[in-house]
Amino acid sequence: MSDHRNTTDPTATTGHPGRRRAGRAVLAATAVAALGLSVAGTAQAASPAAKATPTCSAAALKATFGRGLAGGMNHQGVVITLRNLSGRTCALRGYPGLGLENSAHKKLTTRTTWGDTWYAHDPGKKTLTLKDGQSAEAVVSWTHANTGTSGAVRASYLEITPPASTRHKTLAFPQWVDHGDLSVTALARHITVTP
Repeated sequence: MSDHRNTTDPTATTGHPGRRRAGRAVLAATAVAALGLSVAGTAQAASPAAKATPTCSAAALKATFGRGLAGGMNHQGVVITLRNLSGRTCALRGYPGLGLENSAHKKLTTRTTWGDTWYAHDPGKKTLTLKDGQSAEAVVSWTHANTGTSGAVRASYLEITPPASTRHKTLAFPQWVDHGDLSVTALARHITVTP
């Protein structure tokens, strides 16, 4: 009968008990070293070199109107700009929320459609990282036939809510808007407007 032992067991040694203790000590030292490397790796993973860029809050942004847009068939539009004045880098992604108000700042029924507008193709959702002073823009459009259209809304102000925000900026907006319907593109660094 053979006295062969399983050679994959590092603690299994033939003969002397001191060799068994030495084998166990080597195994324990290897386990501790591996554990130390694992803990060090976990500590590195838990403290990433770069933090995620925070979302631009409404308070960090200044909203303004850019170029006014006009066209046939009672179409009208405007470029809106959101400029980062927070003093730090922040990010925007998606579509601004829009709402109409009357002269007393009472909300009017508004329906906003995201996508292409009469004046510009929708650039789609992209994350925009804005350094302090940089801006993003979107194109808003609507139709207007003044009081000749049933359901026309006479607005005095436009609420602009940045993506992922619950607060808005308010700009003077003395416009007739048919049925309170607005269309808006996603925010982009620059949107090419069709003449």
